[in-house]
Amino acid sequence: MTVYLDYAATAPLRKEVLDCYVEHLQTLGNPSSVHSSGQLVRRTLEEARESLAKSIDCNRSEVIFTSGGTESENLGIKGLYWQRVGEDANRKVIISAATEHHGSLDPMEWLEKHDGAEILWLPIDYQGVIDYKFLEEYLKENYNKVALINLMWGNNETGVITDIEKVVALAKPLGIPVHSDAIATFGHIPISFANSGLSAMSISAHKIGGPVGAGALIVSRATKLVSIIHGGGQERGMRSGTMNAPVAKAFALAADLAVKELEAEAKRLNVLRDKLVRGVLAISPLANHTSAEALRMPHNAHFTFEGCSGDSLLFLLDQQGVCVSVGSACQAGVNGPSHVLLAMGRNEREANGCLRMTLGRETTDADVDVFLEALPKALDGALRAGLTS
Repeated sequence: MTVYLDYAATAPLRKEVLDCYVEHLQTLGNPSSVHSSGQLVRRTLEEARESLAKSIDCNRSEVIFTSGGTESENLGIKGLYWQRVGEDANRKVIISAATEHHGSLDPMEWLEKHDGAEILWLPIDYQGVIDYKFLEEYLKENYNKVALINLMWGNNETGVITDIEKVVALAKPLGIPVHSDAIATFGHIPISFANSGLSAMSISAHKIGGPVGAGALIVSRATKLVSIIHGGGQERGMRSGTMNAPVAKAFALAADLAVKELEAEAKRLNVLRDKLVRGVLAISPLANHTSAEALRMPHNAHFTFEGCSGDSLLFLLDQQGVCVSVGSACQAGVNGPSHVLLAMGRNEREANGCLRMTLGRETTDADVDVFLEALPKALDGALRAGLTS
């Protein structure tokens, strides 16, 4: 029996979501066609848009369906940047943090290399929290140079939550758009796009029990951005391509279920997470609970283990039937320390010895027990192997 503690990488596809997806796959029609078959599929698509908008607390017209979180982030960051530079060539600064997911880091660095963007990396403290005072002071003096601010709502590795509404409160009066990667947070903590004041926000389906290959960029009605995919002009002209109604319908159902269950599930997972944290700290004096003093998501437990390789721990736990991670699945197999921990001021030794456990809807008390029973053997093996990178 496998114990799965890697929900931040992907969550199991819920049965009711799979049933919904399969049902709508059998409906023939292109949602852009004007005949009755096409319009039937169009109605399914718009029902999904309406449902997803309700789950996120936004207007239905603000939901732009995409192929996933990475496309959403690319559209949000590049689209906002190009729009702003087109309006004012002096606005070339993107404000962000080095703790972002590579789905955001890589588009920003691409713009820096190919389009003359300038990236301002905000200071990050030891707990993984951005320096809000530094941001405020920088904006006061340099607001007319800033194209956009890009900050994730919750960190996918450490679980640290950013005060997005505070960031927007600093930026909005100065006319600076803010994009947030909410992929790790949507469905885990309460999120209201309307109350956030964001210009754009990226979300993904497979983190909440929906299908892989489904995402959305939520774009406020007051926001304009340049499209990165050109063609038929679908999705308000922001994302061309035939809309995938079955996937959209499945995504919307997964979101509806996740939001309805959020409060009760957050309480349950918080108890399990705290049990796991206490157990790890009791087992090993080498364990350091990352960001223990910061506001964190309820399902995330992140540690560093002095003198151990995180990869060694991962494989040794996997041999005992326990699935965990050392960070983003997108970086799995990439040899090197966690860029998130390095940005937080940890040294390479610490950043090489991290382990992330993320819990979900099917995680039980017994799963946590199995992990805690497997950890001592894995630690012993990892310590004997030492740090290999």
